[in-house]
Amino acid sequence: MRNIFAIILIILLTFGCKNDAKTEEVNATNSTPAKVELKNTLGKFELYVNNKPLYIKGAGLEFGNIAAVAKHNGNSIRTWRTENGQQSGKEVLDEAQKNGLMVTMGIEVARERHGFDYNDTIAVKEQFERIKKEVITLKDHPALLIWAIGNELNLRYTNPKVWDAVNDISKMIHEVDPNHLTTTMLAGISQNEIALIKERCSDIDILSVQMYGDLPNLPKLIREFGWEGPYMVTEWGATGHWEVPKTEWGAPIEENSTLKAANYLKRYRGGIEADSLQCIGSYVFLWGNKQERTPTWYGIFLEDGKETESVDVMHYIWNNTWPENRTPQIKAYTLNGKTGYENVILEAGKSYLASLIVTDAENDSINYSWEILPESTALQDGGDIEKRPESLAFKTVSQNNGNLTFVAPKSGIFRLFVYADDGHGHAATANIPFKVN
Repeated sequence: MRNIFAIILIILLTFGCKNDAKTEEVNATNSTPAKVELKNTLGKFELYVNNKPLYIKGAGLEFGNIAAVAKHNGNSIRTWRTENGQQSGKEVLDEAQKNGLMVTMGIEVARERHGFDYNDTIAVKEQFERIKKEVITLKDHPALLIWAIGNELNLRYTNPKVWDAVNDISKMIHEVDPNHLTTTMLAGISQNEIALIKERCSDIDILSVQMYGDLPNLPKLIREFGWEGPYMVTEWGATGHWEVPKTEWGAPIEENSTLKAANYLKRYRGGIEADSLQCIGSYVFLWGNKQERTPTWYGIFLEDGKETESVDVMHYIWNNTWPENRTPQIKAYTLNGKTGYENVILEAGKSYLASLIVTDAENDSINYSWEILPESTALQDGGDIEKRPESLAFKTVSQNNGNLTFVAPKSGIFRLFVYADDGHGHAATANIPFKVN
């Protein structure tokens, strides 16, 4: 009997030692930088990480839910800067690594539209030195994938010397960090921009393009404008506020969450999936929530963290199957019998009916909530920070499921938001701009 116990003890100790050795091996591997490369096989570009191909199934976020990207089977996130004000670059990388994700790490590069002068050699040099310190600090993190040098530096600019600065930064990165690639993000794409990038910024490894409603045209434009290298789409998603119809008083009309989701799938298929040769993947915008024209326009999560139907679409894109529980879908939304495209004008103090019709694949019980916001006036461009309007108190006459009768507020320009929550972390949303005389 003693011999049997001795044998069992030896087996357990041996097994334990092997497990400890395996853990040490994994930890050692996870503490070393990934080797990231591009390979071109007969005109097809592929990204390789530690000699394994990686097609980017990514999401752009700054303060979003990193774990949810992994939960839905994404494999990468992108940021806009190394220090986002809430987490350090290392903390973002650590959290990504914990969830098995790689990071395209943004580097803040000054924009001409914010007043930076690329003829100022001293300021350009100071920026270069600041960025070099950021790169050296993070370059060996195992979750690092690509360095993103600046975001939409071509938006409302005139001085092409910005591309000289980007090229110098890319060269510096390649010198101090031989393991990772570089890119820069363009707002849209044009023949002139491609020519300037090829002439002045040839050191970057990958071109990044950010497009919204026009995304399905991107593969054609890439060829027409003569970009022959690899590229990725680093922002794409909802139809831009500059691309939609407006009311007669100038309010852009936001698509409801179901129409948005349908457009996400259409744009992915036409503008990303369609190019299997040069496109190496994408980052959907925005895996989180932000105020930009409205609190619901670009984030595919609501402010309270609920997923919209666009998350369902990303799950489908990344898994080739729909999630087990689907987000409610909007069939119709009207205010005073009109849609948002019909210039809804109300009279102060009178009662009006708003009606939302939704369906739910699982027949979940739906909870409806309503909100009136003044039309946003603190408008910015290029995604710069906007202040969310404060909710307006209003009188409810009656509320029954998807029907709300309310009293119109005093004169002004507003939006009536509705949220349809299925109790499982998902919600449909829509809003109608309206004017009160």
